[in-house]
Amino acid sequence: MAAGEHRTVRITGSGTKSYLGDVGATDIELSTERLAGVIDHVPADLTVTLAAGTRMSDVRAALAQAGQFLPLDPPHADQATVGGVIAANSNGFWRARYGGVRDLLIGTRTALVDGTIARAGGLVVKNVAGYDLDKLLVGSFGTLGVIVEATLKVLPLPEKSDGLVARFARAADAFATADAVVRGPSRVEACVVERTADGPWAVAVQARGSDPTVKRAMSDARRDVAARRGEAAEPADELGAMRELPARASEGALVRVSLPLAAAAAFAESAVRLESFATLVVDAATGIARVHVVNDDDAVIRDAEALLLAARMVGGAGRIERRAEQLHSRLRTWPNRPNGDFLMRRIKEAFDPAGILEPGRSAFV
Repeated sequence: MAAGEHRTVRITGSGTKSYLGDVGATDIELSTERLAGVIDHVPADLTVTLAAGTRMSDVRAALAQAGQFLPLDPPHADQATVGGVIAANSNGFWRARYGGVRDLLIGTRTALVDGTIARAGGLVVKNVAGYDLDKLLVGSFGTLGVIVEATLKVLPLPEKSDGLVARFARAADAFATADAVVRGPSRVEACVVERTADGPWAVAVQARGSDPTVKRAMSDARRDVAARRGEAAEPADELGAMRELPARASEGALVRVSLPLAAAAAFAESAVRLESFATLVVDAATGIARVHVVNDDDAVIRDAEALLLAARMVGGAGRIERRAEQLHSRLRTWPNRPNGDFLMRRIKEAFDPAGILEPGRSAFV
């Protein structure tokens, strides 16, 4: 009906990522909140099929009963829904260890604009069921269809978890330590560098797995910290707070960039010198960095644009992930067209020729 009448549609789950993109007012808001729950869980196959509106907190609780977990740690960890995590390609700090949304997603059911239901992938880890539509849906921001259910890989819960937080006076020492931890023989689950406007450089490390594996990883991490004169301490929930930066950065602007690993330290040092700098969080394993800038509007815009330019100059890319309401018209999400613009527009035209789904949400529409 909406397609025939050319009425625009916004798709929501719990609304945690409503700030993404340049969406204006739409005619209809379609909620997936009532599409919730575990549809099928086969512990022996390490797969689970979930309704798209299922919250991540409920997924964790359901899988824990079988001694398993979904290895995704996106921002908005409790309230984010499965469909929203897939549509936004929302990954956290576990990506380098377990893979991201694209790697864990093995099947979907999606409602298309003509009312038909498209099935892609399958219910088992190994499948070759036609074109890989799942990959198109990941990061599509709801512009191609409405995800109604998804099948994902799960893993057994690790038997042990440990971590540390180390503090350094210099960025070079913090990033050198993080690089040593990430490249070391013991694979950690997360390694993140943080800096706030009024604090030192911090490196947070988390390791999970068998008891010997975790002990080895933490021993190596403490050795790397000591070699660069860092001060190591037991963690509280620093990693959780770092992951949730997008959830709390409602003032000013939050810039998200993807950097070559070798350029992360230099980018970070330039970021903290900005007039509006508030917080920096860098995933040392993937080069994904977020910088929160807070000041008067003109200063925020100037510094946000400087961060995006700095990322491009070292071969990276970025976007404005979140900004205050009054900045929407002056600070666009994507200042430059991403690669593949022509191809993605053709795909959008094929799936949604009337252009009713999530106008402005993606860089390609």
